[in-house]
Amino acid sequence: MTDPLALPDSGGPRAVFLCGKSWTAYAGTFVIAVLLFFAALPLAFRYNARAALIVLIGSALIVGYRLLTIRSHQLYYDETGVWLASGILPWKKKLVGLAWRDMGQAAYDSTFWSWLLRAHTVRISRRTTQQTAIHASSMANGKLAVETLNARRQEITRGHALVV
Repeated sequence: MTDPLALPDSGGPRAVFLCGKSWTAYAGTFVIAVLLFFAALPLAFRYNARAALIVLIGSALIVGYRLLTIRSHQLYYDETGVWLASGILPWKKKLVGLAWRDMGQAAYDSTFWSWLLRAHTVRISRRTTQQTAIHASSMANGKLAVETLNARRQEITRGHALVV
């Protein structure tokens, strides 16, 4: 059985990976890990070894799940449109997409911090309503991804493959 949210392989349609989450998206998880492993775990050891084992296992599961969830965010495009996949558990997987014919403009938010840390928020809007269809924060190379998407849409429009 194939995973419908996985990037297509060479046997199927070609998907081009644009970007994933930046290192800045991991900062909150790092703070939680420090609190769990360097504050809660020593306190649990003072109580007893069994409590410490439970805190250790629980902390590892929480931090591991958060890391994998952040890593699962992938922005990519193929011949049908632009897609943002996320989630690791079967009931939490999500795929948000926008067909090329419905895509308006791709944009990124540029602030001092996003410029400095190279972690931009990417917004892709619908052509007809100008509502944001895909919103992804803290994306590494978000600026380049937006430039690539807008250039690709222009290629499709010029090639008359897309009716605007």
